Amino acid sequence: MKLFFRVYGQGPPVIILHGLFGLSDNWVTIGKRLAGSYTVYIPDLRNHGRSPHSPVFDFPSLEDDLLEFIETHDLEKPVIIGHSLGGKTAMFFALHRPDLVSKLVIVDISLRRYPHNAEHQSLINAMLHVDMGAASSRSDVERQLEPLVRSPKLRLFLMKSVYRIDANRLGWRLNVKAINENLHAIFEGVDIHGTYAGPALFIRGGLSAYISDADIEVIRKKFPAAVVRTIPMATHWVHADAPGEFYDILSGFLVNG
Repeated sequence: MKLFFRVYGQGPPVIILHGLFGLSDNWVTIGKRLAGSYTVYIPDLRNHGRSPHSPVFDFPSLEDDLLEFIETHDLEKPVIIGHSLGGKTAMFFALHRPDLVSKLVIVDISLRRYPHNAEHQSLINAMLHVDMGAASSRSDVERQLEPLVRSPKLRLFLMKSVYRIDANRLGWRLNVKAINENLHAIFEGVDIHGTYAGPALFIRGGLSAYISDADIEVIRKKFPAAVVRTIPMATHWVHADAPGEFYDILSGFLVNG
């Protein structure tokens, strides 16, 4: 699958993979800061942003897309950074193809299987509930979301995926139907033989439960060189909650890790 992507800078290649319901735009600020020393590629994952839609949405397909992206752009051993869904995709890829990755950065996600997440399902239900036919503007969409998604921050996050199909129609860039039908696959664990012995950094939010203390022992079995850093006042959206501290940890690892 030919993924839409943004690219910034010059230097050794870095690929940043966004999380579920996200898009490449979420990482532009970090990408531009890295662009002074690296060529930073930020794709939209399948069924997200401006990338193609498909009824197939699981980690083998996401991993294949990443391999195709690396081969298409002739990238030699890129650094791969992934948040949440993007982090799991990056782990799958690094464990299957360790020779193709120079360094790995995983943001607030672990190897384990996660229970079906009520918050993610509620966001999908809210998007499915929106009647785009009754919306003539983005504010109309947000008004429909408001009683279902009470958090202004989460509403803004979802609204990034609303676009104008033509002069009279709005739509979701997300393939909400395919994501809903395959959500169970996205919460599966990373159960792969082998290890990735290269430099690996795991950054977790201190207010998030996605990487627990118990997860760290398992992480280091599969990623023996892993370093785990915690940003105390950050939630699952570590890079958005503490961008300065996040960037300092990330850039230090890329230089010295």
